[in-house]
Amino acid sequence: MKKIQIGKQNLPIQRNFYENSAWQKGTLVCGVDEVGRGCLAGPLVTGAVVLPQNCSYKKLKDSKVMSEKERELAYQWITKNCLWGIGMVDNYAIDQHNIWQATLIGMKKAVLHVLAVCPQKPSAILVDAMPLKLTDTDYKTIPIFHFTKGESKSASIAAASIVAKVTRDRLMQKFESIFPGYGLAQHKGYSTRAHKAAVQTEGHSIIHRVSFLGNTLKAKRNEKQQSLF
Repeated sequence: MKKIQIGKQNLPIQRNFYENSAWQKGTLVCGVDEVGRGCLAGPLVTGAVVLPQNCSYKKLKDSKVMSEKERELAYQWITKNCLWGIGMVDNYAIDQHNIWQATLIGMKKAVLHVLAVCPQKPSAILVDAMPLKLTDTDYKTIPIFHFTKGESKSASIAAASIVAKVTRDRLMQKFESIFPGYGLAQHKGYSTRAHKAAVQTEGHSIIHRVSFLGNTLKAKRNEKQQSLF
């Protein structure tokens, strides 16, 4: 029995508690997660997934602990058997709003996309960590529960993380040929030593989050100033 934090309550919960409760009543739930919050480049990508009633792929788990092959197989199952939506927030919006607000914007986009094609309103929306709100939408009456480590407690959230991860990884691999020299296909835009070194050498591209590059750009400026003497 695991515990999750929902608002100010500390409630015991079993994995897929919300899914099983909904399915027993003939209703659905929607899981929501994001990928790419800590990256230096590329968009934040969020996923929203509604699993079929009484049906879950046995290998649904946190996308970060899966191999690429496992994620691809799970992605194929999800996109074939589930309702799913994607929300993207580009680097310019991230710089403008900050990563916290950008995550909420992306999650809202993903949820609205999937609910637009859902045959019935879900009985609950499950979100990994973020306090998503839909008060200005037609879905404001749907209960929203957010809790940490959601991928390990909800197959719906795990599925959302997989959809977001595979979508973003594929996009970053395409960016490799458009913005060569940064190694985007390898590190997918994350803050690796090689990536930061490339930014210091090449400068930042149009897909980099300038607000995330403070120390890296400062190091490049200092290097240029020293080369003048």
